[in-house]
Amino acid sequence: MYGDEFSEIYVSYYEGKGKDYDAEAEEMVSLIRGRKADTASLLDVACGTGEHLNRFGQLVEHVAGVELSESMVAVGRDRFPHLSLHQGDMRDFDLGRTFDAVTCMFSSIGHSGDVEGLQSTAKRIGEHLVPGGVMVVEPWWSPEEFIDGYVAGGVVERDGRTIARVSHSERVGDATKITVHMAVADAERGLRHFTEVGLLALFTREQYLTAFDQAGIDAEYVTGGPLGRGLYVGTRR
Repeated sequence: MYGDEFSEIYVSYYEGKGKDYDAEAEEMVSLIRGRKADTASLLDVACGTGEHLNRFGQLVEHVAGVELSESMVAVGRDRFPHLSLHQGDMRDFDLGRTFDAVTCMFSSIGHSGDVEGLQSTAKRIGEHLVPGGVMVVEPWWSPEEFIDGYVAGGVVERDGRTIARVSHSERVGDATKITVHMAVADAERGLRHFTEVGLLALFTREQYLTAFDQAGIDAEYVTGGPLGRGLYVGTRR
């Protein structure tokens, strides 16, 4: 999922739908500094094109991001050449240093694949945190919350383009299969259409908390969050 065409219009669509990256970054940093007031470094895991990371960089002295999709990283480096963006898998990346805080936004943790992948990701997060460092993870839906067959859609006009998105989500085992159709039209390139298909794992609250505990992170589930799916917030022992 997240090929070249999707990466190109990703931010335009979600900002057009009202996603406020500035407010979300401020909320996360406030939450982090409520637990570690001297936070001066932050790593954003599965950072996409770096939209949150760019905002984090306006609030925290040193930031870095890691992202699996090469096309997302390419777009991010083009948009934000001042940012430290690394291409890597959340399950096995190693930046060779630790941070005061680690975030994983926009339900990206669901891309860890299965329970073993979740545990590997949690371990990577823990090993990139200083003792007393703070983790904030925005989860995907849990199995009991997910609505099988859910359909979503929207149309936005932004940056000289009209972008339409329609998606269908279905449960496949312990995961959500999301099929997304995008239609994009602009004066220069005309009308084009592409499809993305992805899998996001449906983890239980117990599976999340167990994975974080095994990674040396004392975590709790907090209701709310930017997407209303809650947050897992924890401190490295």
